[in-house]
Amino acid sequence: MKNKILINVGLIIGISAVAFAATFGIQAASEDTEEKEPTDTRPIVSIETLKPINHQVLISGFGEVMPLESTVLAAQVSGEIISWNPNFVNGGIVERGDVLFTIEADAYEAEVLRAEAQVSLAEATLTEELARQNVAKRESKNLPKNQVSDLYLRKPQVLSAKAQLKSAQAALRIANRNLGKTKVTAPYDALIISRDIGSGQYVSTGMQVAKINNIETAEIMIPVAGFDSPFLQPNMQGVQASAATRSLVPVTRDGYIDRDLGVVDQSTRMQHLVMRIDDPYSLESDLPKLQFGSYVEVTFQGRMLENVFEVPQSLVNNRKLWIVNEEDKLEAHDVNVLREEGSYFYISSGVTAEDRMAKNLPEYPQNGMEVRIQEPDQALITYNQTNSDAR
Repeated sequence: MKNKILINVGLIIGISAVAFAATFGIQAASEDTEEKEPTDTRPIVSIETLKPINHQVLISGFGEVMPLESTVLAAQVSGEIISWNPNFVNGGIVERGDVLFTIEADAYEAEVLRAEAQVSLAEATLTEELARQNVAKRESKNLPKNQVSDLYLRKPQVLSAKAQLKSAQAALRIANRNLGKTKVTAPYDALIISRDIGSGQYVSTGMQVAKINNIETAEIMIPVAGFDSPFLQPNMQGVQASAATRSLVPVTRDGYIDRDLGVVDQSTRMQHLVMRIDDPYSLESDLPKLQFGSYVEVTFQGRMLENVFEVPQSLVNNRKLWIVNEEDKLEAHDVNVLREEGSYFYISSGVTAEDRMAKNLPEYPQNGMEVRIQEPDQALITYNQTNSDAR
């Protein structure tokens, strides 16, 4: 009986202790709840204040390097080829005025001598006729006027002698020209594309002997897409441009826009500009050689865009940009994207200076959603904590 009483007393004491502990725990939890601050559930966003800028448009296009002119050389006199320039071979480079090949000149030298003799004979005849005319003039002073005629004064004879002299002089000029054509020279600094003659070969007048390309100046035709056309400068002539190859060892050369072809291609709806590069084969400089046929990217300046906003493309969706207003609420602004370059949009309207652009967004942004601005130092702390947790 005594043991039973002791057991009951122990149970009562244990139950009381559990109740006391539970009561104390509830009170402590209640105190902690009262002391804990309410949780801010607003999403955190970082912002950037928009500033208007002036942006220089850069336009690029691709084209092939071509010679300014290509010439098919032909013999202007007939004869046998007796020599040719060692550089007058396929792929050879010659300078303006270099003798490319020589035609046998004996017959043409003889023709010059013959023409010179005819000139001398015509001069002598004219001198003789002028002397006879002077004698006739003196004698006519003693004759009646009705007996003095032009024939008596030898005017026709003098005119005939003068005409013969002019004819002889013209023949001499042609003979000298033909003699000069026996040495064919380069009309400009040239790259030899093909040569169709050799020593001992007979060529006739008009026969094609070679094809050469002018290497004093190269041209590149640049197609300009329709979306770039509005950003061309009003007068593109003389605008500086740069051409670069995309090879393993890239070559870059500077030049200028020479002209606009003035038409829009009917099939591609593109207009075309022509860039010029002086001395592409670097005969007069140490610049890298830019060979004909190279495919290059040409870059040049277009218009200057004034008071535009440069915004990363990733922040613009369906022409909408999210702004955080003065009440720290999100607003979707419809913006006008004036131009796209690289990873940026250039916006002309829809936002204003000092607007706060949201650089990161909640998963489901809504107009009027309240957000909390992430301060720069908070962003740095978050970044460091993230890296520390990762390590």
